[in-house]
Amino acid sequence: MRAPLHLTIATPTQMLVDCDDVVALRAEDETGSFGILPGHAAFLTVLPASVVRWRLSDGSEKVCALRAGVLSVRDGQVAIAAREGVPGGALADLAGDVLHAQEGETDADRRARAEQTRLHARAVRQMVHYLMPDGGSSGGNWS
Repeated sequence: MRAPLHLTIATPTQMLVDCDDVVALRAEDETGSFGILPGHAAFLTVLPASVVRWRLSDGSEKVCALRAGVLSVRDGQVAIAAREGVPGGALADLAGDVLHAQEGETDADRRARAEQTRLHARAVRQMVHYLMPDGGSSGGNWS
């Protein structure tokens, strides 16, 4: 039997998975579903938004939902670089984990938009103050 695969799944901001006892992996690209086993030939593909599943040497299974990425296989190393990902232990629990992550992302986006609006309003007030030092009471005399 060949040595297990080493799997890493990373986003630009964090390492999601670093596991060295993977005996089988299933993923999906534009052509459909495929499997990776120890001894697989070098391989490179683009992954759409999908779920990657893998089985460990102890028989347990793990999953990770991905928002697009690139999968490469080389010398027993499987590396996935993804925009975003949500790792999970069981496929049944993953839907809730993804929903929770999306809610957190939506909340963070909302806070960022509010802060951007606040900064924009402050910049406009500063420009008005600079252009009209008397607070605009002169009726807008720009000459």
